[in-house]
Amino acid sequence: MEADLHQVIKANDDLTPEHYQFFLYQLLRANVFHRDLKPKNILANSDCKLKICDFGLARVAFNDTPTAIFWTDYVATRWYRAPELFLLQYTPAIDIWSIGCIFAELLTGRPLFPGKNVVHQLDLMTDLLGTPSAEAIARVRNEKARRYLSSMRRKKPIPLSQKFPNVDPLALRLLEKMLAFEPKDRPSAEEALADPYFKSLAKVQREPSAQPVTKLEFEFERRRVTKEDIRELIYREILEYHPKLLKEFLQGTDSMGFMYPR
Repeated sequence: MEADLHQVIKANDDLTPEHYQFFLYQLLRANVFHRDLKPKNILANSDCKLKICDFGLARVAFNDTPTAIFWTDYVATRWYRAPELFLLQYTPAIDIWSIGCIFAELLTGRPLFPGKNVVHQLDLMTDLLGTPSAEAIARVRNEKARRYLSSMRRKKPIPLSQKFPNVDPLALRLLEKMLAFEPKDRPSAEEALADPYFKSLAKVQREPSAQPVTKLEFEFERRRVTKEDIRELIYREILEYHPKLLKEFLQGTDSMGFMYPR
């Protein structure tokens, strides 16, 4: 791939509404549980085809319930992080939020929520989207975040048409849905692709959802791995490059003493 979406946004001030629509369409069709979507993780070619990369934080969802998570506070990634991640839980809807932030950046050429820290990030979100409802705040699991949101002055949402003048109202309506504070209020990838914004592009009936990879492929995510297990895995990986020693190991004749070749 020739570039990434960060470079595309930075270098092109002549992107058209058709570019915006086609980029968003491709991001939604991917329908992954990536957890770290941002422009630098979206590769791009001159024919406007996109590919998602860097699956280092991608995880399998063993169920649909919110899951607790402790997330390292990377500065660059924070800007595209759904609010529930600051509140120490996540669902697959986090990718929809990230895609919404990326789409907004395509529209303006600037990050939507360039927070300097977690508190500043929440301030920027609520400045645009308004303060969450008392019911939404009550559902926040993290006590410190719940207290901060409860003590925040009440803010009214700013109409997206004011933030993004001269943008297709259908695009803004879909963006507003993707940037819902509560994960349950965001559309799924399938629902977003069925939105009127994609009427001229998407044909949902000819794009059936792919069957998910069996969760049995990810059973290793459940296992607790000891230091001895890791040592054994590394040793087995080394043996893959030495077939004779691997054969001896599998036959049980190996003494577990490895000598590097000259």
